[in-house]
Order: sequence, then C-alpha cells, then structure tokens
Amino acid sequence: MIKHHPSETLLTQYCAATLPASLSLAVSIHVDMCPVCQAKVEKLEAANARAVFSDNMDVATDEQADQADDVIESSLLDMITSDDSIDEVYSVEPVSINVNDHNYSLPRALTRISHGKFTQVGKLARSRIALDDGHLRSSLLHIDAGGEIPEHTHTGFEVTLLLDGEFTDEEGSYVPGDFIWQDGRHQHTPLTKEGCLCFTVVSSALHFNKGLSKLLNPIGGLIY
Repeated sequence: MIKHHPSETLLTQYCAATLPASLSLAVSIHVDMCPVCQAKVEKLEAANARAVFSDNMDVATDEQADQADDVIESSLLDMITSDDSIDEVYSVEPVSINVNDHNYSLPRALTRISHGKFTQVGKLARSRIALDDGHLRSSLLHIDAGGEIPEHTHTGFEVTLLLDGEFTDEEGSYVPGDFIWQDGRHQHTPLTKEGCLCFTVVSSALHFNKGLSKLLNPIGGLIY
C-alpha cells in the first residue's frame, strides 16, 4: 500500500496549476496511482470550481447571472465537443520500455513525453526526460537488482516516485506509487534487492557523504 504522498501544499498547487512542469508531472503520475490522492484532488478541484463561479456571480449583472445560469444548466460535454478550436483527439496508447532486459509500462502521463537513451554506470541507468523546466531535471532512473546509490544528501531537493519494483533506505521500504521528497535535511542510501524504476526530479546536485563516491562532489553540478 502507498504510504508516501505529496504534501497538501503540493496537491493544492497542482490543482491550481502553479507547480513547475516537472513537479506537476510527478504529482500527476502519483495521483493516477493513488486512490487516496485522487479523492483529495477531486475535492480540491470541486472547491476551485465553486470559488470561480462564486467570484463571477458576485460581480455579475442580472443579465450576466441569467447567462451563467443557462451555461450551468447546459451540457458541459456538449460545450466541449462543440469547440472547433480543439482539433486533436487521440487515445493514449500504452508505451513500454526495456532496460537491461526488464520491461516496464510507462505511466500515462509519460507516454507522450520523449526521453533520452539510458546511460549506464554500474547498476544504475538514467534517461533524461525531454522537459525544459529551468534548473529542474527530470529523469527515469533504473537500478538493477542488488544495486544501490551511495549515501548522499541534497544541495537542493529531490523527488523520487517509485514506478515499478521496490527499494529501501534508512527510513524504510517503498512500493510503486510512493512519492518521496528529500532535501538537505535528509541523507539516505537507497538500495534494491529485485530492481526498480523511478521517476526523479532534482533541483541541484546530490552530495555524497562517504568513500570514493565523494570524488563525484566537485563535478556534481554537471551530472545532476
């Protein structure tokens, strides 16, 4: 069962469409996987809709109010389908990827966003998501069975959304759908027995704490 969710603040910003694209994508994927957050988003969106109609009615003339009543009573579906400006209708086809002989189905939100070729370093493989979002970097991260990421903390923040498989760290174990937010207050050593695929968003370089991995810190800004 999913135990780790976006904060109430993130969900509110997601429903208000004020999140950066990378974070909005991460929340969207989680919501698709999580019935608990689906229910929260439904309530937030309903509250937003009520607020919009309420604000409009407060300043409306009698004529405008009558027109608003007519719109509300009409079929919303008819309004959408009669809009000639919507000229692209498509069905979402499942998209699968293969990483080191592991086959994964991508989440619906990622099916129309391209990603680069996976680059391999030991048991880790990363593919950059083609999303221009300023200093934020989004990736698909695959860890082979028995792999781990050396102990590290964060110079910014890191969102890890587990898509498939399992991993553990000092805080516990994670299942598909878990949404984990880490920043400079946290340090951890993710490892997986069976292998996993994650969607990650980072705002700055990781900072490695132990052993030879500390040699990566001087160039961390180039590889995050």
